[in-house]
Amino acid sequence: MSHPVLPRTRTASPRTGPAPAPRGRIGAGFSPVPHRYHLYLRADCLPSQQVTAALTALGLADSITATVLGADPDSTGYTALRLAYEATGHHFDGALTVPALVDTWSGRVVSDHTPDILDDLRFLAGHPAFRAGA
Repeated sequence: MSHPVLPRTRTASPRTGPAPAPRGRIGAGFSPVPHRYHLYLRADCLPSQQVTAALTALGLADSITATVLGADPDSTGYTALRLAYEATGHHFDGALTVPALVDTWSGRVVSDHTPDILDDLRFLAGHPAFRAGA
């Protein structure tokens, strides 16, 4: 007697609360490796300007890439940032926030909390792997 094979279907469960904010930290779950991280910023955003200034002042501009998002929410930069948020939180349906630090290895947002991003940049600047000539 044969048994019918039923197709597997998945229905997305509705979110019962807001999407959790990504609050990872480099050194605690994310390894301090040059060229692993990418920043999403906006030129007209004060926190993004602070992160940009820190990136330059700490000498990390050659080992951490950045995308400055423009006004067009349909641009490839916004699409890439949306994908990073979706990789971070299943069924992410929240707003995209900048600055955002993204782990390019996993495609996930590490953090979009400016004080944590600035602390992580200082941590990376002092790490042997990020020192000049390393």
